[in-house]
Amino acid sequence: MTSMTRVTDSNLDKASSAGAKPVDLVPSRYALQVGDIEVIVISDGALPFSPATLGTNATPADLQAWLDDMRQSADKFKWPLNVIVVRSGDRTVLVDSGVGAEFKDKPGTGRLALRLGAAGIDPASVTDVVISHLHVDHVGGLLADELRDGLRPDVPIHLAAAEAKFWMSPSFPPFMPTGIPDVLRSAASRFLDKYRNQLRQFEEQHEVAPGVIVRRTGGHTPGHSVVRMASGGEQMTFLGDAVFHNHFDRPNWYNAFDHDPEEAVRVRVRLLREMAATRELLVAAHVSFPFGQVAVAGDVFRFIPAYWDY
Repeated sequence: MTSMTRVTDSNLDKASSAGAKPVDLVPSRYALQVGDIEVIVISDGALPFSPATLGTNATPADLQAWLDDMRQSADKFKWPLNVIVVRSGDRTVLVDSGVGAEFKDKPGTGRLALRLGAAGIDPASVTDVVISHLHVDHVGGLLADELRDGLRPDVPIHLAAAEAKFWMSPSFPPFMPTGIPDVLRSAASRFLDKYRNQLRQFEEQHEVAPGVIVRRTGGHTPGHSVVRMASGGEQMTFLGDAVFHNHFDRPNWYNAFDHDPEEAVRVRVRLLREMAATRELLVAAHVSFPFGQVAVAGDVFRFIPAYWDY
């Protein structure tokens, strides 16, 4: 089993003024070692959506049963928003950037810039950025002044070529919530306009830093990618949106934001089976903070939350 040898000594964000109370009384970051690679999982907050987005092909009864079994509200499901920072060799890699200021009516989101500072990470130290895909909750942070202005102006941004191509003329599934396609289209367009000259596009996979490989999977979006970290016989994978929390025991449910739901199912089942076999750690954008493992449970899977190392 992958070891967890170092954690941050504080999980409270500090207020900007001296003597002020912490602005967050929830865990917001967790650091661990994967061999010689340091991984810091950082929460960008939680994004509330209708639970119906979890399974557009699920019957109302099955969806309600899953929510009840998980002790979740039938009215609102809060998606975790997880980002990672990876340090390997002389590289510091930011993987995804959260929602930024794109959802001003949802104050529990867009926390990344604050929490990078609380974790002692200067955005100017970031040598590379990896974007798993161009949905707003993954690129919004790079559209917000607070994070964008702190990054080096020439920082390379690694993105699958298929993803950049898709968003030049995107298509959307009919079950996506009303208004969301416009939000996604706008964020992707602004991102490409802003960062086109900094994009480092790859076809299938690319080693961003020693032992840190970004690999295109497709499915959720045509260029959706995951990031695998491997060092000293240990492994961890950032799954982006390949897997949502309900997909461990409901892998065949279509997420409302899957652009190719059937392919998304094939991708997630393959990835989950791979990681169940290797017993490696996993972290995903919308799976419970901070990370865990997966086991095979009959025809489905079981999520094993991390045992926190204090």
